[in-house]
Amino acid sequence: MNSNSKRHLILFAASTIVKTLGAEKLTLEAVAKEAGISKGGLLHHFPNKQALINAMVEESTNSYFSNINERAAQTSGAGKWSRAYIEATFVDVNDEHGIEMNAAIIASLFTNPELLIKLQTEYSNLQKKIENDGLDPVLGTIVRLAVDGLWFSEILRVGDLDSELREKVIQYLTNMTKGD
Repeated sequence: MNSNSKRHLILFAASTIVKTLGAEKLTLEAVAKEAGISKGGLLHHFPNKQALINAMVEESTNSYFSNINERAAQTSGAGKWSRAYIEATFVDVNDEHGIEMNAAIIASLFTNPELLIKLQTEYSNLQKKIENDGLDPVLGTIVRLAVDGLWFSEILRVGDLDSELREKVIQYLTNMTKGD
C-alpha cells in the first residue's frame, strides 16, 4: 500500500469513528485500530491528533468544494452555482453521521486559523461565482445564506424541521435559482 492510500485509509478510519462514535471518541489509538495499522504507522502520517484533525478538515473542505464544482459543471443556465451549492450541501448528508462530522469540522476550524482562512477563501470564491451566475446577485446571495442557515441549524440542532418541511424548503430554494 503506498503512502497516499495509507493516508486515505487513516482519514477514512478517523471519519468513521467521528461518524459512528462521535468526535469525543476520536483518539489516535482508536483510529489506528479502525484502520488496521499500528499506532506507529499512524504517527508516521500524522504526528499528533491535531495534525489528523487538520487533514480531515482539509480533505473534507476540498471534497465539498470539488463536489460543488462538479455539480455546476454538469448543468448550465442561470443559477447553476446556487443549485450546485444546495445539492452539495444537502444531498446525501441528511443523517446523524453527516451532522456529527460537520460539527467536528466546525469545531476544528476555530482551533486552527489557517484552516479557517482556507475555508473563507473557498466561500469567497463561491460567492463571486453565485453573484455572476445569471441570477440577481441579491437573490443568489439570499439563497446561499438560507442554505447556510439551514445547515447551521442542523449542525447545532436548533429549530429542527420535520423532514417534509425541510424537503419543501430545499425545493423552494432550488426553484428560486431556476428563475421560474
